Amino acid sequence: MSKTQNNSQTSIYRGRFAPSPTGPLHFGSLIAAVASYCQARAMKGEWLLRIEDIDPPREVAGASDEIIRTLEQFGFEWDAEISYQSQRSEYYLDALETLKGLGLLYPCACSRKEISKINSLGIYPGTCRTGLANGREARSWRLLTESVDVAFRDAIQGPQQFSMENEIGDFVLKRADGLFAYQLAVGIDDALQGITQVVRGSDLLDSTPRQLYLQQILGQQMLGHPHPDYAHHPVVTDAQGEKLSKQKLAPALPLQQVVEQLYRALSFLGQQPPRTLLEADRDSLWQWSIENWSLTKIPRQMAISIEEIDKMTAIVE
Repeated sequence: MSKTQNNSQTSIYRGRFAPSPTGPLHFGSLIAAVASYCQARAMKGEWLLRIEDIDPPREVAGASDEIIRTLEQFGFEWDAEISYQSQRSEYYLDALETLKGLGLLYPCACSRKEISKINSLGIYPGTCRTGLANGREARSWRLLTESVDVAFRDAIQGPQQFSMENEIGDFVLKRADGLFAYQLAVGIDDALQGITQVVRGSDLLDSTPRQLYLQQILGQQMLGHPHPDYAHHPVVTDAQGEKLSKQKLAPALPLQQVVEQLYRALSFLGQQPPRTLLEADRDSLWQWSIENWSLTKIPRQMAISIEEIDKMTAIVE
Protein backbone atom coordinates (compact mmCIF):
# COMPACT_ATOMS: atom_id res chain seq x y z
CA MET A 1 0.00 0.00 0.00
CA SER A 2 1.10 3.56 -0.57
CA LYS A 3 2.88 5.20 2.35
CA THR A 4 3.13 8.75 1.04
CA GLN A 5 2.18 10.90 -1.91
CA ASN A 6 5.51 12.13 -3.22
CA ASN A 7 6.30 12.24 -6.93
CA SER A 8 8.82 15.09 -6.80
CA GLN A 9 12.39 14.62 -7.95
CA THR A 10 14.73 14.16 -5.01
CA SER A 11 18.38 13.35 -4.54
CA ILE A 12 17.65 10.30 -2.38
CA TYR A 13 17.79 6.70 -3.52
CA ARG A 14 14.71 5.69 -5.49
CA GLY A 15 13.99 2.16 -6.68
CA ARG A 16 10.98 0.55 -8.30
CA PHE A 17 9.14 -2.68 -9.07
CA ALA A 18 7.35 -2.76 -12.42
CA PRO A 19 5.23 -5.86 -13.07
CA SER A 20 3.12 -6.33 -16.18
CA PRO A 21 -0.55 -7.36 -15.66
CA THR A 22 -0.29 -10.53 -17.74
CA GLY A 23 -1.07 -12.83 -14.83
CA PRO A 24 -0.56 -13.28 -11.09
CA LEU A 25 2.77 -12.78 -9.37
CA HIS A 26 4.85 -15.96 -9.07
CA PHE A 27 8.06 -16.83 -7.21
CA GLY A 28 10.23 -15.28 -9.91
CA SER A 29 8.26 -12.03 -9.57
CA LEU A 30 8.75 -12.16 -5.80
CA ILE A 31 12.53 -12.35 -6.23
CA ALA A 32 12.55 -9.08 -8.21
CA ALA A 33 10.18 -7.38 -5.77
CA VAL A 34 12.15 -8.44 -2.69
CA ALA A 35 15.54 -7.49 -4.19
CA SER A 36 14.43 -4.03 -5.29
CA TYR A 37 12.49 -3.39 -2.08
CA CYS A 38 15.25 -4.45 0.32
CA GLN A 39 17.84 -2.44 -1.60
CA ALA A 40 15.67 0.69 -1.45
CA ARG A 41 14.89 0.30 2.24
CA ALA A 42 18.49 -0.55 3.16
CA MET A 43 19.54 2.65 1.38
CA LYS A 44 16.82 4.53 3.35
CA GLY A 45 15.27 5.47 0.04
CA GLU A 46 11.94 5.30 -1.75
CA TRP A 47 10.36 2.35 -3.56
CA LEU A 48 7.79 2.90 -6.31
CA LEU A 49 5.26 0.55 -7.86
CA ARG A 50 4.61 0.88 -11.59
CA ILE A 51 2.16 -1.26 -13.57
CA GLU A 52 3.51 -1.78 -17.10
CA ASP A 53 0.19 -2.05 -18.94
CA ILE A 54 1.14 -0.96 -22.45
CA ASP A 55 0.43 -4.31 -24.17
CA PRO A 56 -3.36 -4.84 -24.00
CA PRO A 57 -3.39 -8.06 -26.11
CA ARG A 58 -1.26 -9.79 -23.45
CA GLU A 59 -3.02 -8.41 -20.38
CA VAL A 60 -5.28 -10.53 -18.18
CA ALA A 61 -8.46 -8.97 -16.84
CA GLY A 62 -8.13 -8.19 -13.13
CA ALA A 63 -4.40 -8.96 -13.02
CA SER A 64 -3.37 -5.46 -11.92
CA ASP A 65 -5.66 -5.56 -8.89
CA GLU A 66 -4.52 -9.09 -8.04
CA ILE A 67 -0.87 -8.03 -8.22
CA ILE A 68 -1.52 -5.10 -5.88
CA ARG A 69 -3.41 -7.30 -3.39
CA THR A 70 -0.61 -9.86 -3.40
CA LEU A 71 2.05 -7.22 -2.75
CA GLU A 72 -0.02 -5.84 0.13
CA GLN A 73 -0.46 -9.33 1.55
CA PHE A 74 3.31 -9.82 1.47
CA GLY A 75 3.91 -6.54 3.29
CA PHE A 76 5.31 -4.34 0.54
CA GLU A 77 4.74 -0.58 0.96
CA TRP A 78 5.27 1.89 -1.86
CA ASP A 79 6.11 5.57 -1.47
CA ALA A 80 3.89 7.23 -4.08
CA GLU A 81 0.70 6.65 -6.00
CA ILE A 82 0.90 3.63 -8.28
CA SER A 83 1.75 4.70 -11.83
CA TYR A 84 0.30 3.05 -14.95
CA GLN A 85 2.09 3.19 -18.28
CA SER A 86 -1.23 3.26 -20.11
CA GLN A 87 -1.72 6.78 -18.71
CA ARG A 88 1.61 8.12 -19.95
CA SER A 89 1.22 7.98 -23.73
CA GLU A 90 1.87 11.71 -24.14
CA TYR A 91 5.40 11.29 -22.82
CA TYR A 92 6.13 8.43 -25.21
CA LEU A 93 4.72 10.37 -28.18
CA ASP A 94 6.83 13.39 -27.28
CA ALA A 95 9.92 11.20 -27.16
CA LEU A 96 9.19 9.72 -30.57
CA GLU A 97 8.77 13.18 -32.08
CA THR A 98 12.03 14.33 -30.49
CA LEU A 99 13.90 11.34 -31.91
CA LYS A 100 12.38 11.91 -35.35
CA GLY A 101 13.51 15.53 -35.18
CA LEU A 102 17.04 14.37 -34.40
CA GLY A 103 17.02 12.07 -37.43
CA LEU A 104 17.48 8.98 -35.25
CA LEU A 105 14.11 7.32 -35.83
CA TYR A 106 13.04 5.78 -39.13
CA PRO A 107 10.15 3.67 -40.48
CA CYS A 108 10.77 -0.03 -41.07
CA ALA A 109 8.86 -2.52 -43.22
CA CYS A 110 10.64 -5.67 -42.03
CA SER A 111 8.90 -8.46 -40.12
CA ARG A 112 10.56 -10.63 -37.46
CA LYS A 113 10.41 -13.57 -39.86
CA GLU A 114 12.27 -11.63 -42.53
CA ILE A 115 14.93 -10.51 -40.07
CA SER A 116 15.44 -14.03 -38.70
CA LYS A 117 16.09 -15.32 -42.23
CA ILE A 118 18.96 -12.86 -42.54
CA ASN A 119 20.26 -13.09 -38.98
CA SER A 120 19.50 -16.12 -36.80
CA LEU A 121 20.02 -14.02 -33.67
CA GLY A 122 17.33 -11.59 -34.74
CA ILE A 123 19.74 -8.64 -34.93
CA TYR A 124 18.33 -6.10 -37.33
CA PRO A 125 20.59 -5.74 -40.41
CA GLY A 126 19.65 -2.13 -41.20
CA THR A 127 17.55 -2.97 -44.27
CA CYS A 128 15.34 0.14 -44.10
CA ARG A 129 17.89 2.65 -42.81
CA THR A 130 18.13 4.45 -46.12
CA GLY A 131 14.41 4.30 -46.88
CA LEU A 132 11.62 1.85 -47.61
CA ALA A 133 11.91 -0.33 -50.70
CA ASN A 134 9.40 0.26 -53.48
CA GLY A 135 6.04 -1.24 -52.66
CA ARG A 136 6.81 -1.69 -48.94
CA GLU A 137 4.86 0.01 -46.17
CA ALA A 138 6.14 0.91 -42.73
CA ARG A 139 5.31 -1.59 -39.98
CA SER A 140 7.27 -0.08 -37.11
CA TRP A 141 9.67 2.69 -36.12
CA ARG A 142 13.30 1.88 -35.26
CA LEU A 143 16.03 3.78 -33.42
CA LEU A 144 19.33 4.16 -35.26
CA THR A 145 22.29 2.54 -33.45
CA GLU A 146 25.03 3.02 -36.04
CA SER A 147 28.51 3.32 -34.47
CA VAL A 148 27.09 3.44 -30.93
CA ASP A 149 28.80 1.74 -27.97
CA VAL A 150 27.25 1.53 -24.51
CA ALA A 151 29.18 0.54 -21.40
CA PHE A 152 28.09 0.36 -17.78
CA ARG A 153 28.96 -1.43 -14.56
CA ASP A 154 26.27 -3.71 -13.23
CA ALA A 155 26.30 -3.86 -9.43
CA ILE A 156 25.90 -7.65 -9.50
CA GLN A 157 27.08 -8.89 -12.90
CA GLY A 158 30.07 -6.56 -13.21
CA PRO A 159 31.31 -4.50 -16.22
CA GLN A 160 29.19 -4.67 -19.38
CA GLN A 161 29.93 -3.35 -22.84
CA PHE A 162 27.79 -3.50 -25.97
CA SER A 163 28.36 -2.59 -29.58
CA MET A 164 24.78 -1.57 -30.27
CA GLU A 165 24.89 -1.97 -34.04
CA ASN A 166 26.58 -5.37 -34.03
CA GLU A 167 25.14 -6.98 -30.89
CA ILE A 168 21.65 -5.49 -30.73
CA GLY A 169 20.88 -3.62 -33.93
CA ASP A 170 18.43 -0.81 -34.56
CA PHE A 171 15.55 -1.59 -32.21
CA VAL A 172 11.81 -0.94 -32.35
CA LEU A 173 10.27 1.93 -30.37
CA LYS A 174 6.81 1.78 -31.92
CA ARG A 175 5.54 -1.63 -32.91
CA ALA A 176 3.77 -2.86 -36.02
CA ASP A 177 0.50 -3.03 -34.04
CA GLY A 178 0.82 0.66 -33.18
CA LEU A 179 1.74 0.07 -29.54
CA PHE A 180 4.71 1.64 -27.80
CA ALA A 181 7.65 -0.71 -27.31
CA TYR A 182 8.76 -1.81 -23.85
CA GLN A 183 12.20 -0.21 -24.23
CA LEU A 184 10.76 3.23 -24.95
CA ALA A 185 8.24 3.23 -22.10
CA VAL A 186 10.60 1.84 -19.47
CA GLY A 187 13.54 4.05 -20.45
CA ILE A 188 11.42 7.20 -20.25
CA ASP A 189 9.55 6.23 -17.07
CA ASP A 190 12.72 5.40 -15.14
CA ALA A 191 14.19 8.77 -16.04
CA LEU A 192 11.04 10.82 -15.42
CA GLN A 193 10.38 9.10 -12.09
CA GLY A 194 13.93 9.80 -10.96
CA ILE A 195 14.82 6.13 -10.45
CA THR A 196 18.40 6.02 -9.15
CA GLN A 197 18.92 2.25 -9.38
CA VAL A 198 17.06 -0.48 -11.24
CA VAL A 199 17.24 -3.87 -9.51
CA ARG A 200 15.74 -6.59 -11.71
CA GLY A 201 16.28 -10.02 -13.26
CA SER A 202 19.23 -10.92 -15.46
CA ASP A 203 16.87 -11.75 -18.33
CA LEU A 204 16.63 -7.97 -18.82
CA LEU A 205 20.37 -7.36 -18.84
CA ASP A 206 20.48 -6.84 -22.61
CA SER A 207 17.59 -4.36 -22.35
CA THR A 208 19.82 -2.06 -20.30
CA PRO A 209 22.02 -0.75 -23.14
CA ARG A 210 18.88 0.06 -25.14
CA GLN A 211 17.40 2.02 -22.24
CA LEU A 212 20.68 3.73 -21.40
CA TYR A 213 21.12 4.80 -25.01
CA LEU A 214 17.61 6.23 -25.10
CA GLN A 215 18.13 8.07 -21.82
CA GLN A 216 21.43 9.49 -23.02
CA ILE A 217 19.81 10.89 -26.16
CA LEU A 218 16.63 12.16 -24.53
CA GLY A 219 18.38 13.38 -21.40
CA GLN A 220 20.01 16.07 -23.50
CA GLN A 221 16.73 17.00 -25.16
CA MET A 222 13.72 16.52 -22.86
CA LEU A 223 14.28 14.44 -19.73
CA GLY A 224 16.87 16.41 -17.84
CA HIS A 225 17.56 13.57 -15.42
CA PRO A 226 20.59 11.30 -15.04
CA HIS A 227 20.14 7.64 -15.94
CA PRO A 228 19.83 4.97 -13.21
CA ASP A 229 22.48 2.53 -12.10
CA TYR A 230 21.64 -1.14 -12.62
CA ALA A 231 21.81 -4.43 -10.73
CA HIS A 232 20.66 -7.66 -12.37
CA HIS A 233 20.06 -10.64 -10.08
CA PRO A 234 19.72 -14.27 -11.21
CA VAL A 235 16.33 -15.40 -12.50
CA VAL A 236 14.47 -18.49 -11.32
CA THR A 237 14.26 -21.46 -13.67
CA ASP A 238 12.08 -24.55 -13.54
CA ALA A 239 13.18 -28.19 -13.78
CA GLN A 240 13.49 -27.86 -17.58
CA GLY A 241 15.76 -24.81 -17.30
CA GLU A 242 13.03 -22.42 -18.46
CA LYS A 243 12.62 -19.08 -16.70
CA LEU A 244 9.56 -18.94 -14.48
CA SER A 245 7.11 -16.63 -16.21
CA LYS A 246 3.45 -15.80 -16.49
CA GLN A 247 3.56 -16.85 -20.13
CA LYS A 248 4.72 -20.33 -19.01
CA LEU A 249 1.88 -20.37 -16.46
CA ALA A 250 4.15 -20.32 -13.40
CA PRO A 251 2.01 -20.96 -10.29
CA ALA A 252 0.77 -17.91 -8.40
CA LEU A 253 2.33 -17.08 -5.05
CA PRO A 254 0.49 -18.93 -2.25
CA LEU A 255 -0.92 -16.19 -0.02
CA GLN A 256 -1.13 -18.54 2.95
CA GLN A 257 2.68 -18.98 2.92
CA VAL A 258 3.92 -15.39 3.09
CA VAL A 259 6.76 -15.94 5.59
CA GLU A 260 7.91 -19.15 3.90
CA GLN A 261 7.97 -17.57 0.44
CA LEU A 262 9.83 -14.48 1.64
CA TYR A 263 12.34 -16.75 3.37
CA ARG A 264 12.85 -18.69 0.13
CA ALA A 265 13.33 -15.44 -1.80
CA LEU A 266 15.97 -14.20 0.65
CA SER A 267 17.76 -17.56 0.42
CA PHE A 268 17.69 -17.40 -3.37
CA LEU A 269 19.24 -13.93 -3.16
CA GLY A 270 22.13 -15.19 -1.04
CA GLN A 271 21.13 -13.36 2.15
CA GLN A 272 21.39 -16.50 4.34
CA PRO A 273 18.41 -15.83 6.59
CA PRO A 274 18.45 -17.80 9.88
CA ARG A 275 15.92 -20.61 10.00
CA THR A 276 14.45 -19.10 13.16
CA LEU A 277 12.79 -16.54 10.87
CA LEU A 278 10.46 -19.27 9.68
CA GLU A 279 8.81 -19.06 13.08
CA ALA A 280 8.67 -15.25 13.03
CA ASP A 281 5.86 -13.06 11.79
CA ARG A 282 5.94 -11.22 8.48
CA ASP A 283 6.98 -7.85 9.88
CA SER A 284 9.83 -9.32 11.91
CA LEU A 285 11.12 -11.08 8.81
CA TRP A 286 11.04 -7.81 6.86
CA GLN A 287 12.89 -6.03 9.67
CA TRP A 288 15.66 -8.64 9.60
CA SER A 289 15.77 -8.55 5.79
CA ILE A 290 16.32 -4.81 5.59
CA GLU A 291 18.76 -4.59 8.50
CA ASN A 292 20.91 -7.41 7.09
CA TRP A 293 20.50 -6.76 3.36
CA SER A 294 23.61 -6.75 1.17
CA LEU A 295 23.59 -6.51 -2.62
CA THR A 296 27.09 -8.02 -2.65
CA LYS A 297 25.72 -11.32 -1.30
CA ILE A 298 23.57 -11.93 -4.37
CA PRO A 299 25.08 -14.71 -6.53
CA ARG A 300 26.76 -13.51 -9.71
CA GLN A 301 24.82 -15.96 -11.85
CA MET A 302 22.31 -15.49 -14.61
CA ALA A 303 19.93 -18.17 -13.34
CA ILE A 304 19.30 -20.53 -10.42
CA SER A 305 16.83 -23.42 -10.52
CA ILE A 306 13.91 -23.55 -8.14
CA GLU A 307 14.99 -27.08 -7.24
CA GLU A 308 18.26 -25.71 -5.82
CA ILE A 309 16.30 -23.29 -3.65
CA ASP A 310 14.00 -26.05 -2.41
CA LYS A 311 17.03 -28.12 -1.42
CA MET A 312 18.69 -25.14 0.25
CA THR A 313 15.65 -24.15 2.27
CA ALA A 314 14.11 -27.60 2.70
CA ILE A 315 10.68 -26.05 2.23
CA VAL A 316 8.34 -28.10 0.08
CA GLU A 317 5.16 -26.47 -1.13
